[in-house]
Amino acid sequence: MPLKSKQPRIAPLKPPFDAETAEALDRLGPPIALFRVWARRPELAKGVAGWGRYYFSRESALTVRQRELVIDRTTALCGADYEWGVHIATFAEKAGLREEQIRSLAAGSPDDVCWDAGDRAILKAVDELHVTHDLADGTWADLETAVGEDGVLDLLLVCGWYHAISFTVRALRLPLEPGTARPDSP
Repeated sequence: MPLKSKQPRIAPLKPPFDAETAEALDRLGPPIALFRVWARRPELAKGVAGWGRYYFSRESALTVRQRELVIDRTTALCGADYEWGVHIATFAEKAGLREEQIRSLAAGSPDDVCWDAGDRAILKAVDELHVTHDLADGTWADLETAVGEDGVLDLLLVCGWYHAISFTVRALRLPLEPGTARPDSP
């Protein structure tokens, strides 16, 4: 459901940034609107950056593709157009996502023919977590086969984190970043 407000409820900071804010933003990455809202509280921004540093590193048990399947599907299910757009624009190509897969992530099903068994297991788990906040034994077993035990733990946390991010960007009423699109856009 599109959000009605055109203005963010908490305005992202604008340059020039003081030294503490600039340091916090450097840890987060490109100064997108969400990061500039977090940077209003540099300690919050630093804490978030520490969490993200693990999940966006090679230390994570999930591959880039697996992580992005979780994030893209979660943000689509939550109607978080801002975060969906950022991740599709930034990571879809790196994750090897094809156009039909991007459409499926936005509004399709894990059973769509564009998915292999491993991708399907990830998407079914994300969908089930979104609806039931739990995983059935069969879903768990399929997911563990696809990503391993450590991958399951990382997936659970990434999925939960991106529910929180989705709540945040929706409630903040952040407009799309330049060069990004909503899940329902061609």
